[in-house]
Amino acid sequence: MTINAEAPVAAARGGLVAGAGGHGQREAEGTTSGADLVLPLVAVGGVAVLAGYGYVRRTRRARTRTTPGVGVVSPQPPVTPLPVLERQAGAALVQADDCLRTSREELAFVEARFGATAVEPFVRALRDAERELSAAFAIRLRYDRGVPEPKEEAARRQALAGIVGRCAEAGRRLDTETPAFDQLRALEEELNEALGVAEARFRELAGRTGAVDAALADLHARYPAPATATTTVTGYVEQAKDRLVFATTHLNQARQTADLGHTGEAVRSLRAAEGAISQADTFLNDVDRLANSLAAAAELVPATLTGAESDIARATAASPTGPLHTHVAHAHITLAAVREELTGDRPYGYDPLDALRRIVQAMLPLGGTRDGVLGAAAWLVGRSDVGSADGFVATHRGAVGVEARTRLAEAELLLTTDPAAADVPALEARESAEQDVRVHGNPYAGAADEHTSGVGGAVLGGILLGEDPDGGPPLTFGGPATRKRRALPPT
Repeated sequence: MTINAEAPVAAARGGLVAGAGGHGQREAEGTTSGADLVLPLVAVGGVAVLAGYGYVRRTRRARTRTTPGVGVVSPQPPVTPLPVLERQAGAALVQADDCLRTSREELAFVEARFGATAVEPFVRALRDAERELSAAFAIRLRYDRGVPEPKEEAARRQALAGIVGRCAEAGRRLDTETPAFDQLRALEEELNEALGVAEARFRELAGRTGAVDAALADLHARYPAPATATTTVTGYVEQAKDRLVFATTHLNQARQTADLGHTGEAVRSLRAAEGAISQADTFLNDVDRLANSLAAAAELVPATLTGAESDIARATAASPTGPLHTHVAHAHITLAAVREELTGDRPYGYDPLDALRRIVQAMLPLGGTRDGVLGAAAWLVGRSDVGSADGFVATHRGAVGVEARTRLAEAELLLTTDPAAADVPALEARESAEQDVRVHGNPYAGAADEHTSGVGGAVLGGILLGEDPDGGPPLTFGGPATRKRRALPPT
C-alpha cells in the first residue's frame, strides 16, 4: 500500500527489485559483501568489551568480598576502641552518681515539708536506683581487677556495656518518678512555702556553726600537729560558712525574682540555695562525726589492745613456728608502738582512730577482726573513713572523677560485709578525690569576694554544687533525661 495513486511495485522474493538493470545488481552484490565483513568485526569488538567489563566487575567484587562465594558486601562499620568505651562507662557512672546525690538532696527538703509518708514512692525509686548503681560499680571493680581478662576483648566490651546499661536503668527509675515529684512539690505554685523550708534550715545551720567551730577548735587543741586526727576536716567550718553566704544570696534572689513574677528564675535560685545548704550541713556533720569517732576511739583503744594481745597469744599457742609467725611478730611491734603512744609523755596528742586502724590492720592476717572488741574497732574506723570520703565527694562532686567514686563504692560495700577491709579503699577514695580537686584547680579562690557579683556563685555552682559542666542549672531530683527540666529559657 502506498501513499500516492501510482501502482505499487512488487518486490521479488530473495532478489533485487524487479526491473533493475545489471549494473544495479553488481552494486548490490558489492554492498552485501562489505556488510558481511563489517558485521563480524563489530560483533567481535562487542564481545571483547563485554568480556573486559565482566573482568573489571569480577576483580572489584573479589577485592570487596568478605564472604567467599557471596555477592558484594559493604565493609563492616568501624569498631569503637576499648579505651573509648571505658571512658564512656566512667562518664555514665559519674553522671548516675551525681543524679542520685542531687536527688537525695532535694528529696530531703520535700520530706521536711510534706513528711515521710508523702515521699515513700520517691524513696523507693532512690533505693532501686542505688541498687542498679551499686551493681554497675561492682562490674567496674571486677573490670579494674582484670575480670574479664584483658585478652577477652569481647567479654570486656560486654562488661562495659553492662555498666552503661545499669547506669541507664538507675537514671530511668528516677526519671519515671519526676512527674509525680514535681506535682507534689509544685514549686511554680507554692514557691513561698518551699522558700520557707529552705530558710528555716538555713537559720538552723547558721546558728549551729558557732558550736561546731568551738568543737573543731577543741579538737585542734587536743590533737595538735603533727597528729593527723583533724586534718580531714581542717577548714570545714569556714567552707560551711562560705556555702551559707552563697545560700543566703540565692535565697534573697529567689524572693526578689518571685515577687517580680519571674518564677523560673526564682526556682533556679532556690535550687542553688538548697544545694549550698545541703553541703554546709555535710561539712558541719563531718566535723561532728569526727569528734564523736575520736572520743569513741579513745575509749576503745585500751580494750582493743587487750583483745589483740589475747588473740596473739592464742595464735602463738596454736602455731608457735608456723606461717603466722611473721604476722605475729609484726602485730607485737604494732601493739608496742600504740602502747607507747598511749602512755608516753608526748609533746602532742596521738590519733586514737589511727591507733585503732593500725591495730586492726596488724591483726587482719590473724583473723578475729569480725567480732568482739576488734570487730567494734574495725567498724568504728571503717565507718569514719567511709563517711569522710563520702562527704568529700558530695561537697566536691563537680571535680571528682570515676576512680574515687569506684573506690568509695567498694568501701561502702565492704563496710556491710567486712568492715576491717573497708578502711583501705575508703582512704584511697578520699586521696583520689583530693587529687581530682587539685587537678581541677582551687575552687575557693576569690569566691568569698565575688558572691554579690555572681562570679563566686558560678564557681561554687560549677565545681562544688554539681552543676552541669556546660553551665546548666543546678541538678534536681531525677535522672539524666529530666535533670535539666528546670533550666531557664535562653536569653
